[in-house]
Amino acid sequence: MGIGGSIFLIALGAIFAFAVEADLGWLDLAVVGWVLMLAGVALLLVTLYFWNSRRRTVVAAGPARTERVVTDRVVPAQDGRVVEEYREVRRPGHTV
Repeated sequence: MGIGGSIFLIALGAIFAFAVEADLGWLDLAVVGWVLMLAGVALLLVTLYFWNSRRRTVVAAGPARTERVVTDRVVPAQDGRVVEEYREVRRPGHTV
């Protein structure tokens, strides 16, 4: 759902919790509103966590115009060495 869906759930929950005063004997809309707001906040936190842990692509300007994938995390390998990923991609049609 993403950020838009979580903001929608928060807004819909706030409307149910604070603005709607309907009397449904079997359903309390204030409780439904609070549940929707909490679900929206949880979804927002999960979305931001996954967005923060994604790989980022950096495009270098210049005649070669290369792309490289940059990651903040490193993976430890055997013997205490650390492996980092680095990849350059040249677009077809560009000459050096």
